[in-house]
Amino acid sequence: MGAVQENKQQKKERLLETAFSLFTSKGMAKTSISDIASAAGVAKGTFYLYFRDKYDLGNKLIARKAASLFHHAISRLEHSNAVSVEDQFIVMIDDLLDQMQANPILLRFINKNLSWGIFQNALQKTEEEENVDYLATFHQLIHADESIEWEEPELMLYTIIELVGSTCHSIILDQNPTDLEHYKPILYRNVRSIMKNHERIK
Repeated sequence: MGAVQENKQQKKERLLETAFSLFTSKGMAKTSISDIASAAGVAKGTFYLYFRDKYDLGNKLIARKAASLFHHAISRLEHSNAVSVEDQFIVMIDDLLDQMQANPILLRFINKNLSWGIFQNALQKTEEEENVDYLATFHQLIHADESIEWEEPELMLYTIIELVGSTCHSIILDQNPTDLEHYKPILYRNVRSIMKNHERIK
């Protein structure tokens, strides 16, 4: 990467991380483009070299943060002893929950703003991670066992993500109606049940 390109990338990084700080402290609605540019130390016009508006930046930021969580979960899976597809899913979900519990600010931001469309974008290749395609990794994982066919696998993934996200928000942030460690076994039984309902033995 040349010096000019590296400088551009650094400015984009500053804008993204500055926006995350402002969005999580003030909220997206109360944060202006001028606020972001000023705090990042760049001209307002520079902002528009990288993003259409603050919502475009927000979507890219949410996708990046979600992809980072998933990347960490994949790394943990690679160092686990999980064999079955179900066990591998549980390892990744467990890692995602631990990450979110350790970073409640990130949990609030992602849970409030993450849509399925943005999550799909997060799973696919990005400019920053040209060699990473998490959606392809997901398909590779579920098709590793050739004796199993999956009925509508992306809808299965969607259902699991919605279940994990919606049920764990209050549990992690408020420990209501219980704490995370008590809830994990119940959640994982339900995840396994969802996967069984989509599983077809060849």
